[in-house]
Amino acid sequence: MTFQNTREFARELDSKDTLNHYQEQFIFPKVNDKRVIYFTGNSLGLQPKRTKAYVDEIMDDWANLAVEGHFYAEKPWWDYQERFAEPLSKIVGALPSEVTVMNTLTVNLHLLMVSFYQPKGKRYKIICEEKAFPSDQYMFQSQVNFHGYRTEDAIVEIKRREGEHNIRLEDVLAKIEEVGDELALVLIGGVNYYTGQVFDIKTITAAGQKAGAKVGWDLAHAAGNIKLELHDWNVDFAAWCSYKYMNSGPGNASGCFVHEKHHNSDLPRFAGWWGHNKERRFKMEPNFDPVHGADGWQISNLPVLSLAPYLASVEMFAEVGMDTLIAKRDHITSYLEFILHEIDKEVESTFEIITPSNPEERASQLSVFLHGEGRALFDYLMKNGVITDWREPNVIRLAPVPLYCSYEDMYDFGQILKKGILGK
Repeated sequence: MTFQNTREFARELDSKDTLNHYQEQFIFPKVNDKRVIYFTGNSLGLQPKRTKAYVDEIMDDWANLAVEGHFYAEKPWWDYQERFAEPLSKIVGALPSEVTVMNTLTVNLHLLMVSFYQPKGKRYKIICEEKAFPSDQYMFQSQVNFHGYRTEDAIVEIKRREGEHNIRLEDVLAKIEEVGDELALVLIGGVNYYTGQVFDIKTITAAGQKAGAKVGWDLAHAAGNIKLELHDWNVDFAAWCSYKYMNSGPGNASGCFVHEKHHNSDLPRFAGWWGHNKERRFKMEPNFDPVHGADGWQISNLPVLSLAPYLASVEMFAEVGMDTLIAKRDHITSYLEFILHEIDKEVESTFEIITPSNPEERASQLSVFLHGEGRALFDYLMKNGVITDWREPNVIRLAPVPLYCSYEDMYDFGQILKKGILGK
């Protein structure tokens, strides 16, 4: 399709968009009494209007049933998490038994590393990406220190080539081969939070396992954003947060994946009563008998008030389907890319999009280096109703989330961006 940088063209695209009506199912902040253009769904998704009813249902059950809500609420609390198995399995490409919800993201990655990072002899090294999200970096450091290793020996970062913004697949594979029989674990972000680069999960997983390592993925920026086939790709484990592309609310519950092949294994784990045999859980038995599947990694009873917004979200995803979501994601991201290039022609500053231009290597994010601009432009955008994200030294991250961003939003953003540069 040949794009045009006009309001009429953007509105025409919106009129043909089968997801356009979903904008009305979200609550937008306002700036100057006008609905914002929201580009930070890669940090915190907007609140779906249906969410409140899900939370209110639990509040009402708590008020009316108190402790009996565990068993007699319309959605009993003691098995509330089981409602996620089917819709989440479709979002991440898993069997229902391979997914669960619990805790928060870094907590779950730590817990999964108890099972899947088992350094022994010379096989103790972890491969991760350079400039991973800081929480992952802190996790790696504390994990290897806990096992008695030095971070500089045990953590191997795959680096970008000089002058390049993204990591090449061949460099990942070469590093895995180089570390070889010293490699215990590969754990990478499925989508790099800074650049928006999407990694080849299938190929990297196969390479890591061929080298004798376990392979896991931090899918914070991937779940609900990219096509995942975790079961078929033979991924050992994964975890993700729910508050970015899945709009479950700030700091909300994390999802976990544990491949079926590990469900009957004797992998070590930190246990708790909610992971115990469901049918015998309330018998208070002294010895741990884990639930079969990913639910067996649960520890404490789950905070259903936190799960309620997440359930509202995954049911919306079930309505839409990932294929439909991804089709719009690719199209609206391409239109945003076009708008940026068009505005670039009209101003003296230079926009360098550091996210890969290949649609196979990107999702719902464009990270833009604003050469010749600084923090003042970001401040201008925010004051004029464009909610975006600033990263030093002068990068803005733009996430045109397909559920609630419109093509007209992309056009309006371009006009505000141009005015902010020309009017300084």
